[in-house]
Amino acid sequence: MFPIAVLALVATAQAHTVAWTKGMYCSGGPDLSTVNLNTNTAVGPLYNLAKEDWWFQHERGCDAAPPQDGEVLELPAGGSFTVELAHNRAQTTLSYGGQYASDWPDGKDHPEDWAGPGSPPDCIQDDGAMHTNNQSMAAGTAFAISYQSDLADVTIDNLAVFTVLEHTPWKRIATYEVPADLPACPEGGCTCAWLWRRILTANSKPRYMAGYKCNVTGSTSSKQVAPAQVAAYCEGDSTKCVKGAKQMIAFNQQTGNNVQVPNGKTPMYNTAWGWESGAQNDIFV
Repeated sequence: MFPIAVLALVATAQAHTVAWTKGMYCSGGPDLSTVNLNTNTAVGPLYNLAKEDWWFQHERGCDAAPPQDGEVLELPAGGSFTVELAHNRAQTTLSYGGQYASDWPDGKDHPEDWAGPGSPPDCIQDDGAMHTNNQSMAAGTAFAISYQSDLADVTIDNLAVFTVLEHTPWKRIATYEVPADLPACPEGGCTCAWLWRRILTANSKPRYMAGYKCNVTGSTSSKQVAPAQVAAYCEGDSTKCVKGAKQMIAFNQQTGNNVQVPNGKTPMYNTAWGWESGAQNDIFV
């Protein structure tokens, strides 16, 4: 039997979404004295904050809650890795033997063509945390990597997006491709971040970032990841797209914003901002 509080939270969770996996900062919550199997601390959005507060979720203490020793997100060069997109750790296989996990981030059952009401569909109402009208409108998510072992040494310039997955978050299981030329990490490993910029609506808090200890495996590459540049809006004109390694999107914060956003547009990890879905094979020098 599981505590009633767990059952209630899993049944009614209307939080947001993050990528749960080994190597994650704040996987068990920000309190290092315990592992909270029912945590959603790392899930919340980051909005209207000073950079020192939104950077790797400092304002909620997640940057000070590294994964347990030996836990790392492995990135097989030229292969892929899988994470679980969910609103709460309890809705993943990391907690309670996966009893509260389903094919979907909220732990419930939904049709394959899940969509909001109306035609064209409005935002999905029975899980507002998805922040989309249907799968085709899901904004896209990304992972970025820094070849710094110490989180304190990671900067927006040395944290480069290396993989993008279009039309996510959607289902719980999400698989991301890794560039074949991604070089090996230093002895202490690398630092990674999961990123999501959802569709912007009035009064929304639409930006997400989570940290991970990560390590590239099976690499024989001698290349290096180039310094990351700021992405640019380029829908309809590919000549305006920024080529090569790109920074994460920082937007709608008090400080640390990096993208110029045309009126009526939302910065996202998709082709409109220069990211093709899949491994980012042009990020090297």
